[in-house]
Amino acid sequence: MSKSVKLNPDLWQRVTEYAVKAGYSSPEEFIEHAIEKELARQQEEAGKEEVEQRLKGLGYID
Repeated sequence: MSKSVKLNPDLWQRVTEYAVKAGYSSPEEFIEHAIEKELARQQEEAGKEEVEQRLKGLGYID
């Protein structure tokens, strides 16, 4: 499924310039990669918090 997102013209220009410099095949590919990286980072952070809560619950940490 494909969806559209509107970006302001200045941001789109920056994305386009960076995508070319970084070797992406398109600005869309760069945006997709950036979103995937951020989602993975968020999931990793949530996982760390879950482990911390479990350790607290078991009394291993305060």
